[in-house]
Amino acid sequence: MAAKKKEEKSIEQMFAELEEITQSLEAGELSLSDSFTQYQKGMLLLKECGETLDFVEKQIQVLEEEG
Repeated sequence: MAAKKKEEKSIEQMFAELEEITQSLEAGELSLSDSFTQYQKGMLLLKECGETLDFVEKQIQVLEEEG
């Protein structure tokens, strides 16, 4: 059985999705359950953004050391 490859999102796409989640939470129109689900999704996206930014920062440091 082949594993599904996780869809790669750009950092811009992740930030846009985080913005949408923030707006939906701030609107206060979601149920408690939906709010919690959106919060979880936002926290996972935030973690992904941090990991992506850390990776890029490390690449930049390597390039600076080589150059």
